[in-house]
Amino acid sequence: MTTPRFGRMLTAMVTPFTADNSLDLNRAAELAVRLLSEGTDALVVCGTTGESPTVFYDQKIELFRTVIDAVGGRAPVIANAGDNCTDDSLQFAREVVALGVDAIMAVVPYYNKPPQEGLYRHFRAIAESVDVPVILYNIPGRCVINMTAETTLRLAHDCENIVAVKEASGNLTQIAQIIDGAPEGFEVLSGDDEMTLPMMGLGGTGVISVLSHVAGVRFKEMIDAQVGGDHTRALRIHLELLPLMKALFMTSNPIMVKEGLRLKGFDVGGVRLPLVEPTPDQTAELDRVMRHVGLLD
Repeated sequence: MTTPRFGRMLTAMVTPFTADNSLDLNRAAELAVRLLSEGTDALVVCGTTGESPTVFYDQKIELFRTVIDAVGGRAPVIANAGDNCTDDSLQFAREVVALGVDAIMAVVPYYNKPPQEGLYRHFRAIAESVDVPVILYNIPGRCVINMTAETTLRLAHDCENIVAVKEASGNLTQIAQIIDGAPEGFEVLSGDDEMTLPMMGLGGTGVISVLSHVAGVRFKEMIDAQVGGDHTRALRIHLELLPLMKALFMTSNPIMVKEGLRLKGFDVGGVRLPLVEPTPDQTAELDRVMRHVGLLD
């Protein structure tokens, strides 16, 4: 595994809201500090877990500023700047970079279903519009289409500042192809907590995590054990945490991870429609699993 540019456990940070669903910037700052204290190496702000579809551009700018100030240079801040309109993405990426973020992330365009050549041109245009590192984000379960290994590798070789991909395709054959064909220094990060250990076994550098909100210390132990060659210990921790990884996705993310934070005594508010609060049964199941893995007394 290459030496990671942003660390091995990055957190896809949730966006805290007040009771009336306004941005809770004070809580966002507190959450950023909390995550770093529990082992997070870098923060990815306002991605899918941060409810980016319902946080508008001006609010995203406020959120990025808040997290940058809270972190104070102690860890990289990566801003999700990608959208499904290339022109909008370019303009917003430039605004975001001017704030002083360390990198941007850009997701595969959703809904309009571009062909692979469209994906290539979209991401290349974004990369050429900024002077910071760019992380690609492939998540076909949400975007309908899959960015192939060939397209990812073409971008990795052609664009010097495209430095990583967050891979959430779940396709280990595709992931292995990217790792095998990538230029030196290009990183493949897991976009799915469950896939972190197998992907690291193939040469992935780490994860952009949801689980780290509620089990950061333990998850970092797993990652460190894998990097250190203690694969038996890494597998044991993975299996211990696996029920929680699954429970956090029993309904649409980030519904359950926000509930998990509330159960741990760090309330970050609810979710914005069209997401909804967890059912009582879902909360009870998450509570049971968190107790089972030793996160609640």
